[in-house]
Amino acid sequence: MAKRVLVVEDNELNLKLFCDLLRAHGREVLPLRDGRDLLAQAREFHPDLVITDIHLPHISGLDLIISLKGDAQLSSVPIMAVTAYAGHGDEERIRGAGAQAYVSKPISVLRFVEQVNALL
Repeated sequence: MAKRVLVVEDNELNLKLFCDLLRAHGREVLPLRDGRDLLAQAREFHPDLVITDIHLPHISGLDLIISLKGDAQLSSVPIMAVTAYAGHGDEERIRGAGAQAYVSKPISVLRFVEQVNALL
C-alpha cells in the first residue's frame, strides 16, 4: 500500500514539482493550495506525512503545524516544513512547533526525497 502524503503549497510550480516527485517514488498524494482546508482534508485522507509551505496566504504554515500537532487524530503524523524565506531562528521555531524536518527553497531534489524517505 502506497504511503500517503498531503502537500500544502500555494505556488503552482512548487506544488507540481513536489507532487510529481512524490508520485515518481510511489507515494499517493493529496495536493492542497489553501491551508484553511488542511484539518478536514487530512482527517479524510489519513496522511502518513504532511508537507507544508510556511508562507501561505490566509494561514501560516507554522499555524498549520501547531493545529496538526494539537489534533488528537493527526498529532502523530510527521510534518516536513518547506520555505523560501529561511531567516535566523526560523528552523528552530518551526521545529519547536512540531515539524520533524525542514527544507529550504529552492529545494534540492535529492535532499527533498531523502527527507521524505526518512520520515516515512
